[in-house]
Formats: sequence, C-alpha cells, structure tokens
Amino acid sequence: MRAVDIIGKKRNKEANTEAEIRFLVNGFVNGEVADYQMSAYLMAVCLNGMTEEETEDLTRIMIESGDVIKLDKIPFKKADKHSTGGVADTTTLILAPIVAACGGYVAKLSGKGLGATGGTIDKLESVKNLDTQCDGEKFERLVSELHLCVASQTASLVPADKLMYALRDVTATVDSIPLIASSIMSKKIAAGADVIVLDVKFGNGAFMKTVDEAEALAAAMVKIGKRMGRKTVAILTDMNEPLGTAVGNGLELKEAIDALSCRIDKNSKLMQVSLFIAEQMLILSDVAKTEEEAQNLIDEALKSGTALNKLKSLCEALGGDTACFENTDLLTKTEKQIPVYLNKTGYVESVDALKIGNAACLLGAGRQKKTDSIDYSVGIVLLKQKGDYVKLGEAVATLYVNDEKHIKEAEKLVKEAFALNCTKQEHKSSIYKVINFEKI
Repeated sequence: MRAVDIIGKKRNKEANTEAEIRFLVNGFVNGEVADYQMSAYLMAVCLNGMTEEETEDLTRIMIESGDVIKLDKIPFKKADKHSTGGVADTTTLILAPIVAACGGYVAKLSGKGLGATGGTIDKLESVKNLDTQCDGEKFERLVSELHLCVASQTASLVPADKLMYALRDVTATVDSIPLIASSIMSKKIAAGADVIVLDVKFGNGAFMKTVDEAEALAAAMVKIGKRMGRKTVAILTDMNEPLGTAVGNGLELKEAIDALSCRIDKNSKLMQVSLFIAEQMLILSDVAKTEEEAQNLIDEALKSGTALNKLKSLCEALGGDTACFENTDLLTKTEKQIPVYLNKTGYVESVDALKIGNAACLLGAGRQKKTDSIDYSVGIVLLKQKGDYVKLGEAVATLYVNDEKHIKEAEKLVKEAFALNCTKQEHKSSIYKVINFEKI
C-alpha cells in the first residue's frame, strides 16, 4: 500500500477503504507518511468530501491513535457537551453543575480559547491556583464522586487529530465538514462519553457563518455518534449576537456563578440555551423521562443551591481558591473600568458578536495562537442588549482594562457593534433547531 495511491483515489473522488485511511493516518503519526502527503490528502478531502463510512472510519482511527479514557467503573451514562464556539458563551459552566446536581454524570475535556471565542478551560483557570490538568485516574474519580469533571485535554488523547489539525491550520483545509466532524467527535468519544449533546452555532460570531453550514456539520456529527453507539443530539443556536452579557474569562465565570445563584433572568438568551441543553443531557442520560421532569429537577437544583455547590466543589477539587464564590469581584479586578457611550439614542437592533469578541481580544482576554498568554480579569460587560433602549449619556458597555495599549481600538469596535433603531426589535429564541439521533 502506498500513500500516493490513497491520495490519488481521493483526488479522483473515490472512497478510501478503512485500511487505506488507517495506513495513511497511522503512518503520519509515526512519521512514515510525510506531512506534504497528508496535506495533499487533506486538500483532496476538503475538495471532494467523504462518505459517512469514511468519516466514521477516520473518527475511529483517530481515537485509536492515542489513549482512551474508560469510565466503566461508573455504572451510569456519562454525558458530555460540546460547543463549536461563540462569544459570551458560558453555558458549560452553568449547565454542567446543574446536570450533576440533578443526578447526571458529566465528563468533559475542554480546550483553551482561540480568537474571539473563549475557552471553558480559560474561564475555569481564572480561579486563583486552579489547575485543570487531570490524569485519567483523577478524572474518573471526580466524575464518580462529584458527578462532574471539566478538565484539560491531555497530549495523549487523539494525537492524530492534533497533528492533522496543525497541518489543516496552515494549508487552508480547516473548512471541511467531514474533517471538522471527525475531529470533534473523536475527542468526545475518546474521553469516555456515552451521551453527547452538541451546541452547533451559526452567525457572525461563530465558526459556521450560515444555518445551512451549521446544519450540515451538526448532521455529520450526529451520524458519527449514532454509528459509533453514542446517544447524540445537536442543537443549532444563533451566534449573531453575544449569548451572555460578559465577555472575558473571569467576567464569564462571575456570570456563571450569578446564574447558578439565581441572579440572572431564566428568560435571558444565556439561560434559555443553558437550561435547554441541560434538559437534553438529563433525558439522554435517563435521569429524566420528559422535558417537564427535567425542568423540575433543574429548578430544584438551582433553588436549593446544589448546582452552585457542584461548581464550587469542582473548583476546590482542582486546587482553586474558592473565595471568589463569596466575592465574585475577585475575578474581575482591573486597573480601570471604562464605560462606552454611543452619543445617540434608540432601541438596540443588534449587537455584532464578532466585533465584541475581537474587542475583548484586544484588551487581552483572548489569544491569536495557543502559546499567547491572556489576562483572566479583563474583558467587556454589555449593559445593553437587543431590544433595550439607549438614552443619551447612557453607557452601553464597560471595558475592564489593565493594559491601555488597545483601549481606543477596542472602544471603537464596541461602538460599531451596536446598531440602533427607532422601533423596538422583538426577541427571537437563540435555539433554532434540534437534530436528534433517532431521526437520522
């Protein structure tokens, strides 16, 4: 078997066999297949696609390229949630403790954020001294004892994906549905999930810009989950506007604590999406039979404070100083807090998520490459959202700033992000569609 023949088949729009894909991927991981050959194959896939069978084979082979976390000692379904990334998306830190408090088991490995979208690990690590590195034994123990663990992805998990993504990133082959779907699902399955709920976002603040693109990716991932024996549901959500009001790691953790402390309206976009995903996880995990039963469990977990205590216990177990749960201002201490004014009046018609996310990056809340350092305390708090009225002299946002180098640029982006109208715009649900594994 030769790499050049496998590449040629895909170039000619033919399907590769499982053995051919295995030869190529394993050869690339162990250095026998050159990076220029893998790059050629990835470009052929990007241009010509893959069959469902090829996509499943690629996913399985990438899983087998490294360690697999087995949570077999826990005799219950383990649930995971994945978001394709968004601005002010703090859902994991809200819904995961809720599901755990309701009796579900959440086992989640996450990554760090890049660009305008924040990473769950960065948000957690805004807690002083907290370390999200876990070996397999500790990960399983926390899932068993707390019903919850959110930790960093390990280097030994799906190494083929890490190596292939590094090539995709520099060869314009990131935008491929089969490659994205297999990348995401290989990591979810390798981390031991029985139940996978996917939050696939679309809009200017998301990786997938259109509904059609998001739906194609969601369907591909749900099909992989079904073919590989995992209960999988995808939810399409709108990311044309920031989901919550806080953008920045400490600010977003503060918002999660406020949400779990019942200080945020349950009808807000952030809470609607968080609670809906939590319901789906509880139903798929067989903790609740109906949405109504799941909603009742969630209400009790929030009102009793059990959900908040789950997040606090996780932070404690990861070595974090949980004083921030009593005083959330510890998460957001900055040298300056600068209000942003529009100097005009009207109802907020829209808030551009990408511009807000990029403004937060300029302040130091995000990174452009994985080796960049970030400032956990900086970011933006939105004081006005779609449908709110803005008076003259009324701030629409607050910048949390330590380094003043890019303040003017960030302020300009925030101002540009707000579009006003003379009439009030109706709120639309951020939840667009649900793709269920049983319907595919």
